[in-house]
This record gives sequence, C-alpha cells and structure tokens, in this order.
Amino acid sequence: MMDFAYCKLEIFIPASHLGHLQTALRTVDAGHIGRYDCCLSYSRVTSCWRPLEGTSPYLGSIGELSTEPELKVEVTCHAERVEETVAAVKAVHPYEEPVINVLPLCRTGQ
Repeated sequence: MMDFAYCKLEIFIPASHLGHLQTALRTVDAGHIGRYDCCLSYSRVTSCWRPLEGTSPYLGSIGELSTEPELKVEVTCHAERVEETVAAVKAVHPYEEPVINVLPLCRTGQ
C-alpha cells in the first residue's frame, strides 16, 4: 500500500461560514503549499438532503427534502495532520453531520 504525504479535504459548508472555516484551517496550517499558506479553492454548489427523525437540522425540516446553495471548499493538508484538521473543521461547522471528504493525494504540484 502506498503512503501519502498529503490529503485533500472537500468540505461542504454554507457561504456564511467561509470566514470561520478559513480561520480554523489556518490554525492547523492546512492549505500550506511551498512558500504560500491559506491556499484553498471554493465553488458554489447546490446540495440536497433530508433530515430524519431525531435530528436537529441547521437548515431544513425533518422528513422534508432540502435543496440549498452551499460552498464546496477544497484544501490540501499534510496526511499526518488530517485528524486535527478535520477536528478544526467540525469545531466551526454549523451542521450536525458535516460532509468532509478526505482524499489521499499521490502528489501535489510541488
């Protein structure tokens, strides 16, 4: 199995929380590429979900399909810091169940 030095996180978050997310990522040095830091990309997406019984949704109503605009944020982090990075994201994310995809990277642009 191949060891990966870097991971890419895909984070889906309301646009209202982008600044909080950027601050949290900076505290764990995510998005540090070469002699640049705070590097990330984001794009507008439309997300869908249905809150089930027993949830406390930030947006939407239990049992009803929700469709809302969000941002998909992509950021690179060192693999050995991925757990700490995910924890930092969860600390500022408004959702009960945030979507945070962690993908191993074979290499970065370096």
